[in-house]
Amino acid sequence: MMNKVKYFLGAIVSVPLLPFLYFQGKNIRKKVPKLPEAKEPKGFINGGFNKTLNILSIGESTIAGVGVDYHKNGFTGSLSNTLSINLKSNINWRVYARSGYTVAQVCKKIIPKIEETSTDIIVIGMGGNDAFTLNSPKKWADAIENLINLLQDRFPGTPLFFTNMPPIKEFPAFTKPIKFVIGNLVEILGERLQDVTQDRKNVFYYNEVITLKKWSKQHSLSNNNSKIYFSDGVHPSELTYKVWGEEMGNFITKKIPS
Repeated sequence: MMNKVKYFLGAIVSVPLLPFLYFQGKNIRKKVPKLPEAKEPKGFINGGFNKTLNILSIGESTIAGVGVDYHKNGFTGSLSNTLSINLKSNINWRVYARSGYTVAQVCKKIIPKIEETSTDIIVIGMGGNDAFTLNSPKKWADAIENLINLLQDRFPGTPLFFTNMPPIKEFPAFTKPIKFVIGNLVEILGERLQDVTQDRKNVFYYNEVITLKKWSKQHSLSNNNSKIYFSDGVHPSELTYKVWGEEMGNFITKKIPS
């Protein structure tokens, strides 16, 4: 109910801003360089352990590694390195992601292309494009439910882990009005994701809100230079992928039976 109220109030406040948001958005598109997705979406981490875990990463541009050259330097590479150490396991990982996709598009265009018939862990990173396209909380929740059902049908018993929502309010390339409207919407979508996942068996959502101030303090990094966290003002830098992957890996470790 609170999600609906927040969305409704946000919509009322945002309507007068729409013409400005449109032109500001076009201007940002011109200024932000179009970066390619990362190369080599498959990898293996040989830690010399006696067991191997298989991981699938699914999602939008951040999971697609936009902002780094190779996936081993992106989110999934960092995540896999952390899990290898924490779980004392070799990691066989693969990425299925596409820049610009919403959850509905992932369900329709990516899930059918997954070649694996079994896996041990599935990690999903979504939210940015659903916020950018102004999807409603209900439309988002319905798509999330569909995604969960599709994955659980194909990989019964495999735990699903949703990453944090993207920190849109921190994006240096965005104007204050865009940060306000899209940033608030992505937070509402995150709350709705929490509602959907909390009652689903073997489905987990890392709902920790990402803030650069907190990251800077935790990892002894500069807190007055947001540019070190972003490759183009929107997508993560290699540093951000490293920190984010480590934090997600630690979250997953706590949920996996030892």
